[in-house]
Amino acid sequence: MPLITAVIAIVAAVLITALIVWNVAISYRKKVVESKIGSAEEKAREIIDEAMKTAETKKREGLLEVKEEALRNKNELEKESKERRNELQKYEKRVLSKEEAVDRKADSLERRENQLASREDRLNKQLAEVNELNQKRVQELERISGLTSEQAKEYLLRTVEDDVKHETAMLVKDLENKAKEEANKKAKEYVVTAIQKCAADHVAETTISVVPLPNDEMKGRIIGREGRNIRTLETMTGIDLIIDDTPEAVILSSFDPIRREVARIALEKLIVDGRIHPARIEEMVEKAQKEVETMIREEGEAATLEVGVHGIHPELVRLLGKMKYRTSYGQNALKHSIEVAHLSGLLAGELGADVRMAKRAGLLHDIGKSVDHEMEGSHISIGVDLCRKYKESAIVINAVESHHGDVEPETLIACIVQAADTISAARPGARRETLETYTNRLKQLEDIANEFKGVDKSFAIQAGREIRIMVVPEQVNDDDMILLARDISKKIEDELEYPGQIKVNVIRESRVTDYAK
Repeated sequence: MPLITAVIAIVAAVLITALIVWNVAISYRKKVVESKIGSAEEKAREIIDEAMKTAETKKREGLLEVKEEALRNKNELEKESKERRNELQKYEKRVLSKEEAVDRKADSLERRENQLASREDRLNKQLAEVNELNQKRVQELERISGLTSEQAKEYLLRTVEDDVKHETAMLVKDLENKAKEEANKKAKEYVVTAIQKCAADHVAETTISVVPLPNDEMKGRIIGREGRNIRTLETMTGIDLIIDDTPEAVILSSFDPIRREVARIALEKLIVDGRIHPARIEEMVEKAQKEVETMIREEGEAATLEVGVHGIHPELVRLLGKMKYRTSYGQNALKHSIEVAHLSGLLAGELGADVRMAKRAGLLHDIGKSVDHEMEGSHISIGVDLCRKYKESAIVINAVESHHGDVEPETLIACIVQAADTISAARPGARRETLETYTNRLKQLEDIANEFKGVDKSFAIQAGREIRIMVVPEQVNDDDMILLARDISKKIEDELEYPGQIKVNVIRESRVTDYAK
């Protein structure tokens, strides 16, 4: 019993102690929680206060920035408006100055108009006075002479005109008769004498050369395996080698006589040598070219010696020799030049002119033909350029550029060369062209010109080297003339074949006729 009581007492004591401890723990925890809640609220208040302060600061900074931006914009607007005001003021000043200048000009123009009007009035008054005085003078003369002014004028003019016409007609007739008699007589004598003293060859130029062969077997060797030899020869010389049924002969065809001569010499050397292959052909062609060049120079020197002209530039001498291989209407250009030189010397001797200068001009008058197939332009313009380049005299240059009548001859030598050139070209056998071919070309030339609208008449002159076209002035004006000349030239180039150049000369003439009654 006492033990149970003791146990109960102990259990009760333990329970009471536990309750006390539990209450104490609960009260302590409550205090701790309350203290934490109080510190949290205090921190929250501090954070709120700090946030309020930061927000206020940000607000003030934002307001300051807005104010600064507004101030900047205001300053910029004021600056821009100030600049525009300045520009407007400048424009206004400029406009005002221009208005003042215009006003000044208007005032000066008005003053000038007033001055001109007053001057015109004075002139009209003076003109009226002059007319009045003239009428008085005429009336006084009519009173003295007993004739009216028209009658006196008609009488004087008729008397003077009759006298002058009669005397002029008699003088002109006498002079013309004497000049014709003397000129025809002297011209015939000079031309006949010159022609009799000058002997020349007839046309014998062709565009082919015939090379004889020792046998027909040589034709196969010239052709070569698969035609390589003949191709090499044609390529190196620029000619056409014709091997046909002609026994023991081949034909060289080319419009360039120099190339044809080079090919002929090279082929003859190859035939003699017997070794015919591409390498040997090239070697022989080179030797033939050097040989022909030497022959050209020798021919030029021989021509100057034959004519008796010295001191010509070596390059002109070489070009003279080159003319041996140039033909015009079948006439050899070098022989023609030598012939013209002799004729010029003979005519100059008859007329008392410088014989040496006449021969020199005659020899060089066609020098442009030596290179006219290599350079642009007519042989006359090329010849003039060559003579100027190699320091020929002005007399020779004028003779060269005027021997076809393109320019007026300035000296007697030029006229002599022109006549000698005509004699040499016109003599029987000088040129191959027939009369029928010549007249047909002139007719075709005139027909082409007559096809164009506005053309009245056309005349082919100077042996077909020039065509003169008369146009109707009411249908063709000055600007149309340029186009018409170009169109006619183009059509002539397209439809006709002719040597050298043809000058198209369009003439527009307006005539007004009136009668004084």
